Amino acid sequence: MRDALFIALQKLLPQHFLSRLVLRLTRVRTPVVKNTLIRAFVRRFRPEMSDAAQPDALSYPSFNEFFTRALRAGARPVDTHSQVVISPVDGTVSQIGSLTGSRILQAKGHSFTLEDLLAAPTSAAHWTERFRGGGFATLYLAPYNYHRIHMPMTGTLRAAWYVPGRLFSVNAATAASVRNLFARNERVVCIFEEGTAVFAMVLVGALFVGSMTTVWHGDITPRRGRRRTELPVDRSLGPLSLRKAAEMGRFNMGSTVILLTPPGFAEWQPGLAAGSRIHMGEALARIR
Repeated sequence: MRDALFIALQKLLPQHFLSRLVLRLTRVRTPVVKNTLIRAFVRRFRPEMSDAAQPDALSYPSFNEFFTRALRAGARPVDTHSQVVISPVDGTVSQIGSLTGSRILQAKGHSFTLEDLLAAPTSAAHWTERFRGGGFATLYLAPYNYHRIHMPMTGTLRAAWYVPGRLFSVNAATAASVRNLFARNERVVCIFEEGTAVFAMVLVGALFVGSMTTVWHGDITPRRGRRRTELPVDRSLGPLSLRKAAEMGRFNMGSTVILLTPPGFAEWQPGLAAGSRIHMGEALARIR
């Protein structure tokens, strides 16, 4: 009953207005405001500050800078083996496995299509075919997690686009109840290549996510005139090729990343399943 009420409330909330409000509030630098927000968050979610480059939560100039804090050197050992795909984030495996044709498992009894998830513009539609029948890993970032997003393997950005949508929560209860959740929520799609390999990172927005950011485009959301938009892929924005474990984006509040790989490319690590905890840098899959 509690979950049903929470989901019903989400349908009534002005989701995008609240996202803009959170964006502004979390970037306030007035000490009394930002310190109140940080203290309340630390009491409620108990983030692991010993992993942070700056462990003093109140030393950050704003709540957002605290929330997207950097890790101290060595806090996340990276599996550097050339055949290993690492987790791009700290989080929990929501689902992991192979696509059944173009269908991706969301939760027991629910799935959505690759075409709906990517919602590729006409100029990028050919990328969708590369992932049909491939692998997927849906990784959920809770509020207490580290919120920077890293490269799961070395790659060069080839295409990127923004897809408008709703901003439902992406926690387990909502994923189990809201049909096509990840294909309904606002999202940013980034396609990478490395030699003959290709992979996609889908950054999925959620309730109260102030913005989604990449190192090339800065804050992509929230945006006015919400319509599908191709994002520039231009070397003037910075290096398009990034090494494994390099930062590629951030969530300014928690959400979900979906990693897509082509068929036959990699095998997921044994033992990983829905509910498994994983850290950025740990082995997620092994390239065949």
